[in-house]
Amino acid sequence: MAAEDQNACAETLPPPAAATGSSRKKAAVKTAANQHDTKSTAKNNTSKASEKLARLGLRKDMDFALHLPMRYEDETVVTSMHDAGFRGGSNVQIEGVITESDVQYRPRRQLVVTIADDSGQVVLRFLNFYGSQIKQLAVGIRIRARGELRHGFLGAEMVHPTYKIVVEGAPLPTVLTPVYHSAEGVPQALLRKAISNALLRIQWRDTLSASRLAALGLQSFEASVRTLHNPPPDIDQHSLIEREHPAWERMKFDELLAQQLSLKRAQITRRSKGASALPIVGELSNAFLLNLPFSLTGAQEKVLAEIRADLREQFPMQRLLQGDVGSGKTIVAALAAAQAIDNGFQAAMMAPTEILAEQHFKKIATWLEPLGVKTAWLTGSLKKKEKDLANALISSGEAQLVIGTHALIQDSVQFKKLGLVIVDEQHRFGVSQRLNLANKAEAGKVPHQLMMSATPIPRTLAMTYFADLEVSVIDELPPGRTPIVTRVIDQNRREEVIARVHAATQEGKQVYWVCPLIEESETLQLQTATDTHAMLAAALPDIQVGLVHGRLKPAEKQAVMEDFIQHRSQLLVATTVIEVGVDVPNASLMVIEHAERFGLSQLHQLRGRVGRGAAASACLLLYQGPLGGTARQRLAIMRESNDGFEIARKDLELRGPGEFLGARQSGEAMLRFANLDTDQWLVEKARNLACELLSNDPLTVAAHLERWLGNREEFLRV
Repeated sequence: MAAEDQNACAETLPPPAAATGSSRKKAAVKTAANQHDTKSTAKNNTSKASEKLARLGLRKDMDFALHLPMRYEDETVVTSMHDAGFRGGSNVQIEGVITESDVQYRPRRQLVVTIADDSGQVVLRFLNFYGSQIKQLAVGIRIRARGELRHGFLGAEMVHPTYKIVVEGAPLPTVLTPVYHSAEGVPQALLRKAISNALLRIQWRDTLSASRLAALGLQSFEASVRTLHNPPPDIDQHSLIEREHPAWERMKFDELLAQQLSLKRAQITRRSKGASALPIVGELSNAFLLNLPFSLTGAQEKVLAEIRADLREQFPMQRLLQGDVGSGKTIVAALAAAQAIDNGFQAAMMAPTEILAEQHFKKIATWLEPLGVKTAWLTGSLKKKEKDLANALISSGEAQLVIGTHALIQDSVQFKKLGLVIVDEQHRFGVSQRLNLANKAEAGKVPHQLMMSATPIPRTLAMTYFADLEVSVIDELPPGRTPIVTRVIDQNRREEVIARVHAATQEGKQVYWVCPLIEESETLQLQTATDTHAMLAAALPDIQVGLVHGRLKPAEKQAVMEDFIQHRSQLLVATTVIEVGVDVPNASLMVIEHAERFGLSQLHQLRGRVGRGAAASACLLLYQGPLGGTARQRLAIMRESNDGFEIARKDLELRGPGEFLGARQSGEAMLRFANLDTDQWLVEKARNLACELLSNDPLTVAAHLERWLGNREEFLRV
């Protein structure tokens, strides 16, 4: 009998007959103490497990029910070692007895375990392991292991397989094994048990009626959840794994419906709040249009009419203005600001970077100040005296148009009569930042809001993530824009590229050379902006080479950019700080270093810095080979298309909505189950039902949102 078993038995035996009363009392106290310690330990373990599960967002029973498998493993079959050897590169399950187990130190510390059956053997290799695993995986122990089989120096092997200790003849599962998203210290076994227990406790009810489910062709909620956590033996495994099974369709629909309901409800809530109507299109607006040296495009006129109609309403405008690079969004925004000023209100424009904010300020001030509009400029880099002056102009109402960065949302900034908020590159701001600016209107009023994005958003994505917004699209470029020719070039041809840069500057043109990093990185080993600047300055001594990056002080950045704008420098080496807002019509050539490291949207934004004048323009994408599949796709798309909407659609396919929208800055909860590429038909159905429920069935709306969002509905757009 094991020592711990002997002790356990001894504690339950009665004391010897000769024992004194005192000794009996001591024994009883000791037994009670041990029992208390056991209960205390169990309680602590349960508490720790609960804390770890809570970090995954699993607190209520319904949280566990909706923590659906991210994939499934087929543990219903054991493959012999001999047959497994012919299946290199695939996931298999094997079973055998450990014949060797030891810690090796070449080339690094690792636990190497050999298991064998009657047909052969396989090596299991663990590069990260605990001391307890060495004891678990001892010679003579029978285990089942599952993982990707590959062929190493010692024959067939698995690296970091999942495994469990079994007895000979132990039955195999009859269904697929769910695998859940987890975290450190939360094993799959714990998750499976917690989910199973939660499913037993839930009082099941469907948020959608049987008639609605029949009309939509959906199955019940309970049946769907149970199927996904415990798929029956006869299930179509392909449809389950590919998330095409009716159980998955129900989950996707419910998730999309919750999103549509929450966003539409946010829209209704905002519309119930008062906003100051801005009906007058007066002297300033008319003079602005008359003084423009060009005519608006048809697309600009269309979206301007939509915005003007919104501004006339007594509920706040909430409109997203999107358009490709160079489509003329800034002019439309300036005309919206002019309408606010015509009605005696202030307008504020916020941009994510100082360079972009400054470009807007210089351009819009040039248009409006000659017409008598007082403008103010506010950024974090201003000196205290300058900030105090700007704040005084804003609070007194003397400044009719205010342009700046995040500095606009500081507590010290107080508007006298804010009627319109314009947010450029809106996806770069968090929800709370946009809310802080909107809250600077008069008490009890909400300002009209116009958000702009130069990253066109595909229709299905807009329907899903921007369901609470009205969307305007400028789908036409101003006349006279020449298409940008894009070439993909191996960095080994760098000398040819430098020669082309020199030739362009000798013709009086200007050039951007974009680099992704500022200083050396051992992991990425990319050419840096500072090194590239030094190299180009040495290679091209007869031209002026500027350098701008995010770590320069604002005054230094401004000086470098001014030199380039005024043609005092011909070549500008830059990081992605020039991605948006920089407008130098004479710049007609761009070189992007290590283009394979950039995303599609960013490449398109950068390329948009050229092609703004009459001269033919080109963008050279320098890449470091060999290229991975995704990088190759991105560069091919850039070479083949200048259409921002087509590029955005391809970008969504490659990256998915979470990354496409940018670092989750949008404030929306990303979809866990629905795939906008394959589930567009569900988006339309969810959208239609959301409108119907909000009009006719508030109880169902509340129940559905409670189930899917709980108290997390704070992600609603502001």
